[in-house]
Amino acid sequence: MNLHKAELSACDNAKSFLQSGFWGSFKSRFGWEALAFKVEQAHSANTSASPASLHTSTFGSVGALRILSDPCELLVLRRSLFAGFSLAYIPWGPELPESCQDKNAALGELALALKAELPKDTVFIRFDPPWFTEGLESPPYIPPPFIRASADIQPPDTVLIDLKQPMESIMEQMKPKWRYNARLAMKKGVIVRKAEPEDLDTFYTLLKETARRDGIAIHSINYYKTLFELTTNNSPLTTSLYLAEHEGETLAGIVTLFRGREAVYLYGASSDTKRNLMAPYALQVKAMEDAKTWGCEEYDLFGIPPNEDPSHPMAGLYRFKTGFGGRIIHRPGSWDYLCSPVLYRMFRGAEALRKSLRTMRKRRG
Repeated sequence: MNLHKAELSACDNAKSFLQSGFWGSFKSRFGWEALAFKVEQAHSANTSASPASLHTSTFGSVGALRILSDPCELLVLRRSLFAGFSLAYIPWGPELPESCQDKNAALGELALALKAELPKDTVFIRFDPPWFTEGLESPPYIPPPFIRASADIQPPDTVLIDLKQPMESIMEQMKPKWRYNARLAMKKGVIVRKAEPEDLDTFYTLLKETARRDGIAIHSINYYKTLFELTTNNSPLTTSLYLAEHEGETLAGIVTLFRGREAVYLYGASSDTKRNLMAPYALQVKAMEDAKTWGCEEYDLFGIPPNEDPSHPMAGLYRFKTGFGGRIIHRPGSWDYLCSPVLYRMFRGAEALRKSLRTMRKRRG
């Protein structure tokens, strides 16, 4: 497998926004270095193999050689770890064609090729593969040489709403209480409006309130303002801020991203007051309606616990998001390819400790 450096724009046709050139440009504003590669097939020295045999699958084998029949693009993010060392991260990549029959083998070969292209100070390469199982509680297994990361970066489990059907059908597939709550909010005078970027300060106030209540980590307000700055008047994608208000008081807000066929619910926040008015339900319905207008075919609620476990610190989130219907999918989560095992063990211990502290804060919340 051969990797060739490319411009970030080469990733603009990625299926997921997390593999797009836009996301690379955005993350480069916050301490990451964004790299783009074109992944192409290796040329075989085995001249006895026919062209047809070399292209029977996306990743086939000719002796020890695995090849890629069609080029694809890959976004890689790098950032400093400690003492001059770095990590590389591939969010929801690589985007392998459906014809790839052995994605785990392809991932291993890609990791080996990528290690040769990255600086020698790289401690490990973290992958968040995008393939998934549906409805099952067990995500696809990825064997060695990868090690399961001590913490996931992107949410492996999520709910996807099919937007290709009429809005009436989408509402019908929600749990009855969810339909009732969305309509109740409107009946009680809750107004949902598509806000302006200037309203981000109001949303951020709610976000801080939510973080304190639920024990979650949030970014600085500059992070969210930069996101809107980069998507204003950007025709391939847009971010939208929705606020739910009642009698002049802001009760809840969400941030969504619309890009091609995908709509993604990125961030949400709510007030501790007037929770009986069910503003978050009305917000989600409005975002789905607008996503359909934009032309999106799928609405990603972007993250739930792996199963319906009442003891999970985010069990309420599972109930809320799955109540909107749709299909539940499970991705493999984050997996690490080690470049420096000794330094990796040091980082892994520190990361596991941070994860434990976050979980404790959530449970206390």
